[in-house]
Amino acid sequence: MTEYICRLGTPSGEIVTRVVEAAAAADARSRLESEGYRVFAVSSPQEGLSAVLSLGGGNKKGRVKQSDFLLFNQQLSALLRAGIPVLQAIDLLKTRSGSATLRVVLADVEEKIRNGIPLSEAFEAQGMFPRIYTASLLAGERSGALDDVLARFVVYLKRSVAVSRKLRGALAYPAFLLLAAMLMVTFLTVYIVPRMSDLFKSLSANRTLPTVTLVVLWFSNGLVNNIFWLLPLAIIVGLGLYVWLRTTSGRLIVHKLFLRIPIGGKLVRNMATAQMSRSMSTLLSGGITVPDSWDISSQAINNLELRRRSQGVLPMIREGRGFTDALEQANWVPELALDMIGIGEGSGSLREMLDEVALFYDAEAEVRLEQFTTLLEPLILLFMAGIVVTILLAIYLPIIQMISAGPIGSHR
Repeated sequence: MTEYICRLGTPSGEIVTRVVEAAAAADARSRLESEGYRVFAVSSPQEGLSAVLSLGGGNKKGRVKQSDFLLFNQQLSALLRAGIPVLQAIDLLKTRSGSATLRVVLADVEEKIRNGIPLSEAFEAQGMFPRIYTASLLAGERSGALDDVLARFVVYLKRSVAVSRKLRGALAYPAFLLLAAMLMVTFLTVYIVPRMSDLFKSLSANRTLPTVTLVVLWFSNGLVNNIFWLLPLAIIVGLGLYVWLRTTSGRLIVHKLFLRIPIGGKLVRNMATAQMSRSMSTLLSGGITVPDSWDISSQAINNLELRRRSQGVLPMIREGRGFTDALEQANWVPELALDMIGIGEGSGSLREMLDEVALFYDAEAEVRLEQFTTLLEPLILLFMAGIVVTILLAIYLPIIQMISAGPIGSHR
């Protein structure tokens, strides 16, 4: 006999999950149907609950914008709270969604639900939604409180979107400064300096040019004369870096470097702590166990190095060690966060304490982000000013020398 995990609809309308022993999946289905259950799905032993909680295959439908995804879940939660059935709610939102990609996804989800597949599996099959979302849907289906679980996930998603917007907004101005600096240096080096080279040649016939002028001329002439092979080389190197950064090894190296930046490293840790705490709190509130909540939350950590350090936590939890003790072995969670989580675990209020940790480190990350951008902006300005001043000195020093030496030459 083999165990099968079955998704069932009870005569009272609840959705439950049961483990049934049978010789084959068809036998398990027929036995449950004879008992009065409506069988939605029978998972093979190889799939099990871990397969239900894992992310689906590759996404072939494109990407859904975060804002569209947030709006959809807000509307779905409101419709479910109003008592509208899931299938009817999906159909309504499918026709009203402003995202073409999301409309295609919802049409496929609707079709799967009509065929008896649960909502969580229908979304999981799309292969484009985070595990925390499909796991939250699964928890809502189990508990019969899908609207409440969705409402908590909407709160989680709102906070995540707000953090992302703050991060992009804070880095937009430094990125603009860096781009402006590069364009200005390129313009002066490629356009202005070469047009002054004839003047410099006539001046060098009578006296030696300043060192800074010789260096700038050498760099500018080398760049202009070799632009036809330097430009393709730069494009090839840029594409190579882009491809490399999309690999796991490339991203891991870059993420390790981020952690070594004095202020940036603490910022990354604080943001990861807030994200992990918020994810776990959302999953725990939906009835997911601590090991499964940590498994899903740790995989959602954006920094690959921190995710790698977190891999040893789950086996220790399953061996019976306390969550706080296991988390301490990851060696990246701030000590204050560990103390707060330990207090919550000891008092039986882990979910509530994780919420507090997320709020605290959201605020801490915001302060660190402001410090980082405050330090970064002057550095970019100083770099830009240094390059521009060097080029201007290279242009005007020979002219100043010629003007200052002119009266002496005429007097003689």
